[in-house]
Formats: sequence, C-alpha cells, structure tokens
Amino acid sequence: MSSTTGPLKGAATRARALTDTPAWLQRLDRPVTTYYVLAGVATTLVTFGLVMVLSASVVTSLNRTNSGSAYSIFLNQLVFAVIGTVALVVASRLSVPTWKKLALPVMVVGLVLQALVFTGLGFDVKGNRNWLDLQVFTVQPSELLKVGLALSGGLVLAAKRKHLHQVGHALVPYVFPIALVAVGLVLLGHDLGTVLILLAIVGGVLFTAGVPGRWFAASALLFATVAVSFVVTSPNRLARFDVWLGNDTDPFGAARQSIQGRYALADGGWLGLGLGGSREKWQWLAESHNDFIFAIIGEELGLLGTITVLGLFLILAFACYRLVMRTSDPFVRIATAGIMCWIVVQAMVNVGAVIGLLPVIGVPLPFVSSGGSSLVTTMFAVGILLSFARAEPGCAAALSGRPSILRRSIAVLPKPWSR
Repeated sequence: MSSTTGPLKGAATRARALTDTPAWLQRLDRPVTTYYVLAGVATTLVTFGLVMVLSASVVTSLNRTNSGSAYSIFLNQLVFAVIGTVALVVASRLSVPTWKKLALPVMVVGLVLQALVFTGLGFDVKGNRNWLDLQVFTVQPSELLKVGLALSGGLVLAAKRKHLHQVGHALVPYVFPIALVAVGLVLLGHDLGTVLILLAIVGGVLFTAGVPGRWFAASALLFATVAVSFVVTSPNRLARFDVWLGNDTDPFGAARQSIQGRYALADGGWLGLGLGGSREKWQWLAESHNDFIFAIIGEELGLLGTITVLGLFLILAFACYRLVMRTSDPFVRIATAGIMCWIVVQAMVNVGAVIGLLPVIGVPLPFVSSGGSSLVTTMFAVGILLSFARAEPGCAAALSGRPSILRRSIAVLPKPWSR
C-alpha cells in the first residue's frame, strides 16, 4: 500500500502545484520558450539596430562616402543583415553533433584568417591591424575567432570534464595552444578591445566547465600585468585612460568623444529628442553610428530607449542561462556560456565606455552598431544557440507540430471547391 501511495501522492502534489502556477509562468516552462525568446530578441535588436544606424549615419554618409547618398552606410548594414539572416537560419538548422564536428574547423579557419592580417591583405584601422581587404569587401577575422573559441571550448572541455581539477587537463589543449594563439594573434594587431572579449569567452567556458575558481585569480593577475604594459606603451591608449581618469578634459582633444557622448545622453533626458532628432551626429560625436551609437539612442529616445536596449540584452542573457541550465549535453552548456559571455560582456564594455564607467576601447554594441563582420558573426552565433535550443527535450517535436505561417495563412483562405 505504501509503495503505491508515495508516487501517487507525489504526482498529485506536482499536478496541484502546476494548477496553482499562473498561466504565464506555465508558458515560460515550455520547451519552446528558449527558442522563441532567442529568435524574438535577436530579431528585435537587429531591426532596432538598422533603424538607429539609419538615423545616426545620414550625416556621415553624406560627408565620408563618394555615393552622395545619405543612406549608403545604412544600405551597407542592411546587406549584411540579410547575409546574417541567412547565416542564422542555416546555423539554426544544423544539429548539435554537426556543430561538434565543425568546432575545430571553425577555430582553424579563424586562426588562418587572423594570421593573414599580417600579410599584404591586412590593413590598419586606427592603429589596430585587425582587418582583411578581400577586394569585394573587408572583414574582421577576429569576429570568427569568438565563435571558434566558444565551440572549441565546448568540445575540448566537455571531453575533459572529469579531469579539469588537474592543471594539465584544464589548460591543454584549449588554453594552450588554442586560446593562447588566438589571443596572441589579436594582440599582435594591437586590438586590446577584442582581446578583452576573447578573454571573457575563455573565462566563461572554463568557469562553466568546472575549472577551480582559485586559478582565475592567478589568471586575472597575469592579464592585468599584460594589459597595463599595453596601455603604457601606447600613446593612444594612455590618452584614453587619462580621459577616463579625468586627467584630460580637453573638449577638442582626446576627451572630445567621451564628452560629446555624455552630452548626447544628457540632451536626451527621459524621453529623448525624437527619432532622427540628434544634434550630436552633426559631426560633433565621432563614430555616432558605430561604437557610440548607444549615445545616439539616449539622445533620440531618452532614458526609456536606453533602458529598453539594456532590457533586451538581459532577456537574451536569461534565455542563454535557461539553455545552460536545461540542457544535459556538456558541449551545449559550455559553448552556450561562451557565446553568452561574448555578447553580454561586449555590450557591457560598449555601454560602459559611452557612459564613462569604462575607458573607450572601441568595441561595437552587438546587433546594433554599424559593422558587417560583427553583425554577421553575432547573428551566426544566435543561429548556433537556436540549434542548441531545438535540441532541448520536446522542442523539436513542438516546433514541427506547429504549422508554418504560410500554411496557417493558406488554411484560412476559402477553398475553390467549397464555393
């Protein structure tokens, strides 16, 4: 008697708890929630980014491009958004075993492309040698390294997860040589901002894989030493830190961009000047459509607009965390954590630089800032996350059981033979 009442009582308790749960919380517990939240947030951010790039770049397009059009930068970003959409859809349709097979090849391709920036194909942008000129278009190969580090970290560390308490297994071969070569190549190009994001990915995958926390303290000390050496040996970076520390407040010198960015946020107030109403984009604020687009958001859409953007990134982080907690595949868990750290930390660094909390180091706001390489690879990464979400128990079956938009539209049309 007691052997049957136990399970029955437990089932009744769970059923009663489910009944008492609000309907909206029950919907959040569905297997398709992560998939739809990721797709919805990414679509919203990309669409919003296109609108803001259009608004922020019209003056720059007229002054810097040879087309004579106010929409040249926006149209270029729109093309990359379409390419990114294709990359997202293709990535989302691949299976998790396929991503395990592609992890190391993606990493190798990224390393080869990054090495090519030191050949005749590479060129400098503001002192950073991190770009390739492929004649038809330019590309920043370090963006692909971000994807490679997340996937290869998931593959290698998942295979070694039972031995990660040992230093050798935790460091080889992911940290040495994979991550070390990737970070080293970007450092050779003097792109400290991208290095910060790469290290955030490495730290995220190592932490999620279960590497002991005490090792992170030693790594942080080593990184701080390297970062300080790079700052003091570069007049450009040293000037940015002087601005951040308040030692340089020249509104016509190195501090101009930071000062004008905060002017833009202050002018926006609570509700902003209205979409398209920015004054700072009229050659006062440099990189208004790129690294400092968050300032234009604040100026045109006010505090409400900036908080909305931050909220969207928080929702994206929640969806990634939900995927990490619900999956049973260590590869998916670790790779998802790496991609989450990449997008969230990059957004934090960009916003922190605009509001003055961090020094300006030149990283774009994911999904929103103008820049083809960043947009395509970030959308590609979201496609990988959608592939992982489809592998969540019950998600693929639920998605396949729902008719597509086209089929639902056709279903409501009158049938010719029914007339």
